[in-house]
Amino acid sequence: MAYLIDIPRFDDERGSLCVIEALLPFNIKRIYYLFDVKSKRGGHRHKVTRQALICLSGSCEIYVNDGSKSDVHFLNMPHKCLIVEPEDWHTMSSFSEKATLLVLASEAYDLSDYIDEPY
Repeated sequence: MAYLIDIPRFDDERGSLCVIEALLPFNIKRIYYLFDVKSKRGGHRHKVTRQALICLSGSCEIYVNDGSKSDVHFLNMPHKCLIVEPEDWHTMSSFSEKATLLVLASEAYDLSDYIDEPY
């Protein structure tokens, strides 16, 4: 099931810095981000791919269902990271104005890795 992790955050008079290296439970093979989102995204799960979702600005909601339980995560801080496991059916919605959602994935894009049928 999906779970939140804290990204180390370093604050001083110059601003804030977050460090992700060696934090994720997988090696990153794909990086992308969503912005100017007008409608629900996602609506699938994976056979292999694990993902780390970070809302860099604004906010959004992530619905996840692993086949036995479901949960909704509200992401609105750039030092919080949601780890989404392959079995987690997920959708991203309720994006605020100017929201940017960064996604770090364990695998390169492969259409055959997607499962479009919900539980």
